[in-house]
Amino acid sequence: MNRALRRLGLRAYVPARTAGWPEASRLFVVGDDFGWSIDDDRDRLTATAHRLGYEVGPSAWARFSKRQAVFQHDHFGALQPRWLDSSHALGFSYFHGRPGTPGYPEFDSAYQTLKRHASRIDRVQVTHAEMHELVLDAGVGPDRVHRFPIGVDLERFPLVDEARRERARAELAIPESAFVVGSFVKDGVGLGDGNEPKRIKGPDTLVAVLARLREAIPELFVVVTGPARGYVRRELESRGIAHRHVLFGSRSDLGRGYHTLDVTLVTSRQEGGPKAVLESLAAGVPLVTTRVGQAQELLSEGENGLLADVDDTEGLVAAVSRIHDDPALAERLRAAGRLTAEANAEERLDGRWAALLDGFVQKGVPRGS
Repeated sequence: MNRALRRLGLRAYVPARTAGWPEASRLFVVGDDFGWSIDDDRDRLTATAHRLGYEVGPSAWARFSKRQAVFQHDHFGALQPRWLDSSHALGFSYFHGRPGTPGYPEFDSAYQTLKRHASRIDRVQVTHAEMHELVLDAGVGPDRVHRFPIGVDLERFPLVDEARRERARAELAIPESAFVVGSFVKDGVGLGDGNEPKRIKGPDTLVAVLARLREAIPELFVVVTGPARGYVRRELESRGIAHRHVLFGSRSDLGRGYHTLDVTLVTSRQEGGPKAVLESLAAGVPLVTTRVGQAQELLSEGENGLLADVDDTEGLVAAVSRIHDDPALAERLRAAGRLTAEANAEERLDGRWAALLDGFVQKGVPRGS
């Protein structure tokens, strides 16, 4: 059945099926159907809500039901008339999108919409201080804003050991002697080839850093993953930097990619996470990142990661070089990073989600209601 026919069928079926549901007795977690990061967030929150004892309705039913609770991990999607004008309680994550960012008018539009509808918003999750302050300044009540990180599933990102490292590199035909730097952040526009760079993710900085590292580290090899990496791939190719672009079947397979790495490198200018922070730490891969998103709140310089300012190419090059030149430092970062990941594992954040969902969704409503 194609999407239009399926929607028509749901429009006829769902209102009658849900008419008897008590108000806010079901949580609908809405993704973007792109099969990547936002849908991963949807699936993980669905699992969390089930662990906490909430009833979760099929996400496709949200548009055709009434008076329930809808949560989205994409504030751009949530701040649309279809949700603002609905009868649902409305919650969402506001991970990034600083107003006034050159070249991103959608950031200003979303923030102005938030300000106009602040009293309509029931819950907001933020991951770091900048977005926390921004949402409060927009007028959303402090009791409705919850600040905690994007967690990590430790089973999906097991700690690397020598056997896992050798196996992962063999599977991807990466030389065992290579010093492998990974970039696992989507940094192209859209979900196609990604030939147009997404500047807030810093792909230009990434390429500049890798070009400098190649001069100092002859055995440098780069692994990039995920959709829309065309710009980075083209730039690496033009500079003769050895690399491999790996498209895993799902985010659940990313752990194998991390196991090939010596360093994870994040060069973003704005972030909510990125997820690569805790994923890398969980897998036991030293992390070098700009001071963005939850990275700046989860990392202590030189203890569980290395940080540099946004657009500080020299600082990022120096940080990666330190890890290359100092095996003892790399080992300390691996050990401390894993502890940070364990402290922010999905189940360890259940209490934070419980606080957000309390009063947003009813708990204990009989399934047949």
